[in-house]
Order: sequence, then C-alpha cells, then structure tokens
Amino acid sequence: MEPNDTIPAAPEGPAPVPPAPTEPPAVADAPVRRRPRGRTTLIIAAAALLGISGGVAVGYGIQAERPPTPLAALSQPGLGHPAKPLSADRAPAPLPAAQDRRVRTDGDLRKLLVDRPKGAKKTIADELGLDNGWLPLGRYAETYYDDPHFMFESFSELDLRRVASVGWRQGKHRETGVQLLQFRSGDRNGAAEHFGDQLMYMPWDRDGAGNQGDPVKGSREGRYFLYPVERKAGYLPSYRARALAVRGDIVLDINIFDTVPIGKKDIRTLAERQLERL
Repeated sequence: MEPNDTIPAAPEGPAPVPPAPTEPPAVADAPVRRRPRGRTTLIIAAAALLGISGGVAVGYGIQAERPPTPLAALSQPGLGHPAKPLSADRAPAPLPAAQDRRVRTDGDLRKLLVDRPKGAKKTIADELGLDNGWLPLGRYAETYYDDPHFMFESFSELDLRRVASVGWRQGKHRETGVQLLQFRSGDRNGAAEHFGDQLMYMPWDRDGAGNQGDPVKGSREGRYFLYPVERKAGYLPSYRARALAVRGDIVLDINIFDTVPIGKKDIRTLAERQLERL
C-alpha cells in the first residue's frame, strides 16, 4: 500500500447498546413528603355537617310549604269554652269560704292550729306572755335546729312569711310544739323546698332521726319519725318524735320531747289531726 493511499472509513452502524442493569440504580436519600394527618377526618366531618344542615333545611322547607293540619276533634262534646257566658241561673255558685282553702290560709293562721289537749299545761314562754300564737323566726330556728344561723338565712332565701305556733306540757317532762310555716308565693316554691330539704337529711343518724320514718295518713308525702334516745352523763335520757308534711304554701312541723319513750301513735294521731284542719 502506497503512502498516499487512504484507508476507507468504516460504514456507520447502530451504536452498541449497553447491557440492561440487573438492579435499579441507587438513588440518593431525599426527603419524603408525608400526607398531612387529620385532613381526611376533617373532610368527612365537614361533609357530614353539610349533609345534616342541608337535610334540615330541605325538611324545614318542605314542612313549611305544607298546608296546616287541623287538630283532631275532641272526644267529648262540650269541653270547649261556651260562645256566650252562662246565664245567672246556670252559672255555678262561688266556692264557699269554708271550702276555699286560700281564704282560710290567708286569714288568721293561728285559727288552724290544733287545740291543746284537755289537762295540758301551757308552755313556760306562753305563761310568761311571750307567745301569742306567732313564733318569731329567730326563736323557731334556735329551738328546733342545731345550726340556727344557717336556718335563719335559709328561711329568708325561701321567703318564709310567718310561723303560727302552739305548744303545751304534759306529765313530768313531755313538751309538744306544733308549727305551721307559711311561705310567700314567688319564683321559688319555698314550702316544697323546705319540706324536701328536711326529709332529705332525716334518715341520717348525725342530724336526723336515722330512719326513713312512716307515712302520715292524709298527706301525699308527709312522714313521722322517732329519734334514737340520747343519753348524757348527769342528765335524764332524751326522746324525740317529729312529723313533717306540706300542703300548698304551708309546712307542718310537729315535735314531741320527753324523758320516756314516745309511742308512734302519739305523733301520728297529732299529725293527722293537724292536717285535717288545713
């Protein structure tokens, strides 16, 4: 081959293809974007709220467009108000004062108290002229409650109107007191609240009688209780019985104290007699 001769170029052809990698190439570590937590829950809650609101709105609209439904007829005729007032000969007579409880209780409440038993003596305060049938709130709280200051405030909050009272002595040491507590009418039913509070603590030993008591006949929820005997060195034993009942705006509170056991019949019959007069 001469020096001037040129070597022909090799024909162009497809470039050789490198063999496919058997493993994926390594990728450098990159931060992974996590899905925000709670988004799905919020979407579901919003959809539920939207569905409820839409349902209520649609239901209200449908109900508002419906014609009013007439009420069913009364099953008994003549129960509605008459078109015209009844004539004088057909109108019912007014309730007599003897049967109108409001007339009786708004009057002299002392007249509704039970009478002293025959042979019973007046209390010492009555003999001294301190009692005229009305018992001051402070003296009532001090006589029958362990915490008179608290009870005085409680009676003031419940708007206690007045306390009618009668008491007597029998035998050597028995003393009986009957009180009618009348509360004013207002936003609170003071009589019902005071009666309920007294019944609530009566079953407890420390402050009350330590038992559930027995029902008073003629009263819906009235009860009478016998307390356990109290003994203290140097003193005679102390027995107590109590009866509680409510009728309208009046609470009946009866207490009997003695140095000998008090029978259930004594407190029960006295409570029933007093209820008959209310």
